[in-house]
Amino acid sequence: MYAIIRAGGKQAKVQSGDVIEIERVKADSDKLSFAPLLVVDDEGTAVSDRDVLAKATVTAKILGESQGPKIDIFKYKNKTGYRRRQGHRQKYTQIEITEIKLPGAKAKTASKTAKASEKGAGAKTSAAKTAVAKTTAAKTTKKQAKSSEEE
Repeated sequence: MYAIIRAGGKQAKVQSGDVIEIERVKADSDKLSFAPLLVVDDEGTAVSDRDVLAKATVTAKILGESQGPKIDIFKYKNKTGYRRRQGHRQKYTQIEITEIKLPGAKAKTASKTAKASEKGAGAKTSAAKTAVAKTTAAKTTKKQAKSSEEE
């Protein structure tokens, strides 16, 4: 299950267990809650109804604060003596998504998502190998049919 949240004027696609940086948030507690803009559950069904999303929540844990790269600003106008020098470093808050709650669906926590992704990775690779084998076999039979028609 994943959700799209809005934080600091930007949107982010998050799942349980994701660690992302958002613009600085001053919070007294170490937990944050977001109202998602869109939620897609495990079956691939997207929920964008405002009434349902009003009850949905995305919970996150604050891990710490950091700063972005230094940006140098230098303004200069030729032959006038006009020079201005300025710098900026954006402040970020690092958060970890702990839970996505959607009414009427099972809540996914970080540990459940990690286990599901480990199980799903093996199934996806074996399914992909099977699909490649089938396409290779189909190509081989087509080539054999063409060669037998030519003879």
